[in-house]
Amino acid sequence: MDSEITHMTERELEILALLKQDPLMPQQDMADKLSMSRSAVAGHIMNLTNKGIIRGKGYILAEAPYVVVIGGANMDILGRPAGSLRVGDSNPGSVSCSPGGVGRNIAENLARLGTDTRLTTAVGKDTYGQEIIEHCQRAGIDMKHTLQLPDSVTSTYLSVLDGESDMHVAINDMAILERLSVDVLKSQQAMLQRANVIVVDANLSQTSLAYILSNYADIPLFVDPVSCAKAIKLKPYLSAIHTLKPNLKEAEQLSGITITDHDQLPELANWFHAQGVERIFLSLGVDGVFFSDKQEQALLPAIPVSMVNANGAGDAFLAGLAHGFIQDWSTRKSTEFAMAAAVVALSDIATINPNMSEISVNQVIKESLC
Repeated sequence: MDSEITHMTERELEILALLKQDPLMPQQDMADKLSMSRSAVAGHIMNLTNKGIIRGKGYILAEAPYVVVIGGANMDILGRPAGSLRVGDSNPGSVSCSPGGVGRNIAENLARLGTDTRLTTAVGKDTYGQEIIEHCQRAGIDMKHTLQLPDSVTSTYLSVLDGESDMHVAINDMAILERLSVDVLKSQQAMLQRANVIVVDANLSQTSLAYILSNYADIPLFVDPVSCAKAIKLKPYLSAIHTLKPNLKEAEQLSGITITDHDQLPELANWFHAQGVERIFLSLGVDGVFFSDKQEQALLPAIPVSMVNANGAGDAFLAGLAHGFIQDWSTRKSTEFAMAAAVVALSDIATINPNMSEISVNQVIKESLC
């Protein structure tokens, strides 16, 4: 936008200054303030629109690209045994707490990668809620659109790892997310309409999911199904989804197609394309990721990693995809970057690796090529 401003006339600069003060100022008021005719103001506004400095109705000013993430935020409580997990017994080990939640995790990874990120979620006005807000702000997330409710408790996610650092069992208490209602989302309409990408996790209520997927299909919608139980909520709205990141079980449940061999993955991806999904990324665990965007389909092998904590890898992957989209990378390059971001996430005990950055992800890519 700076280069565009240098090509603006003095009158255009004056009108832009007025619109920054009041984006809804009537043209006649602008004309009165600048001692000119309303028709002359209209002509200058048309020029500003043609230059891309004003976008859409209400004189929305062009701004840096940003991503809005709508989804869950909770406190992750992680139990890790010192050795093999003994079910039905008390296990020596370690217990740690860190902010988590699918939507919040995606948002923090995105912010740490350098993307302007805004988070819409709900937390309680309690110790966990305050800690989540402060942690997110320190990570660079815009939290102005997050609800902090005095009459609800912040979501918690309790998980126990096995001896191989993979999840053995988890329990979540996410009732507060029901308060992220359609009315709340409608109140954020102006911010949502200007987003370059909207990321949604299927932890949202059925009505809130339906509202977003029915009203913002003109904006690239990136969706994380979260689980088989929650993925089914997406089925009526697949045509609105730009980018979908299911694991194989979630994709099978949504499509009704059972995969017995990797040679069938193109068939599965094409089913989603036929429903209107622009891009699909099938997470296959140790077998890698199969991506398809209608122009290219490929299975990329997993990057070897010494896993410390399996939680959060999928969230880092989707953040990598959104970051790549904002950078206008190809689907293949975005997939490679997202897979490397997942490796960075897997390499730290916290749900979000504090060393997550574009530099650390590119270092993983560089090392994987050696």
